[in-house]
Amino acid sequence: MKGVRTMARSKLTTKLESVPQITDLPGFELIAEKLDRLVPDAYPPAQMIRRLEDTCEAKTSQDSLSMALLGILAGFFIGLGAVFCTLVTTDIGLGFGLGKLLGGLAFSLGLILVVVAGAELFTGNALIIAPWLSTRVTGSALLRNWAIVYFANFVGALTLVAILYHAQFWALNGYGVGVNALMIASGKTSLAFIPALCRGILCNVLVCLAVWMCLSARSVTEKVLAIVFPITAFVACGFEHSIANMFFIPMGIAMAGQAEVVQ
Repeated sequence: MKGVRTMARSKLTTKLESVPQITDLPGFELIAEKLDRLVPDAYPPAQMIRRLEDTCEAKTSQDSLSMALLGILAGFFIGLGAVFCTLVTTDIGLGFGLGKLLGGLAFSLGLILVVVAGAELFTGNALIIAPWLSTRVTGSALLRNWAIVYFANFVGALTLVAILYHAQFWALNGYGVGVNALMIASGKTSLAFIPALCRGILCNVLVCLAVWMCLSARSVTEKVLAIVFPITAFVACGFEHSIANMFFIPMGIAMAGQAEVVQ
C-alpha cells in the first residue's frame, strides 16, 4: 500500500513539474510591470505637504506676465461658475435647502476649471502661507503672488461681466436671470462688515480644504470629487467668496441700470 502511494505521489509530482510556471506564461512580464506601477488610492498627508510646497514654489517663481494671465483666467473661470449658479437658481421651485444645494453644485464648476486648467486663484493661493512658514517661499514672493493674482482675478471677472452683459444673458427667462443676479448682488452688499468677514473666513476654510484635498488626488476624477463637496457646502451655507463677488456684485450693478430688470 505504501509503495502504491509513493508511486502515485511521484507521478503527481512529475505532472506538476511539467505544468508551465506562471512566470513562463506569455505576457507575464508585462502584467508584473503593470502591477509594480499600482499605487495607493491617494497621497498621504506627508506627501501632500511636499506636493504643496513644490507647487507653491513653482507658482511664486513665475514671471509676472504669466502669473497675471493665469490670474485673469481664474477670475473668468470662477465667474463662469457664478453664471451657472445664477442660471440654475433662477425661478427654482425646489425649496430653500435644495435650491442652495443645486446652486452650490453648479458653482463648483468654477474651481474645477481653475484646478484642472492650472489657473491662479487668490483664495486658493492663500495656501502659499504653508511653504512660507517652512521657508520654502520668501515673504516678498508670497506678497507678489497675492497682489498680482488678486487684481488679475478682478480683471478676469469683470471681463466676463462685460461679455455677458453685451450677450444679454440677463434677458433669459423673461429677464428672470437678470432679476436673480440683481437679488444676489443686493443680498451680498447688504451684509454688515462683521458678518461678511466671518462668512469670508468660513468660505476660504472650505476653499483651501478643497485645494488641499486635490493634492491627494492622482486623477482628474479624484480632483473633481475633492472639490465638489466643500464648494457646494460653502455656497449652500451662504458664505462669501471674494473672487466670486468680483463677478456677482458688478453683474448686479449692471442689472440695476436695466429697466426691464428693475421693473
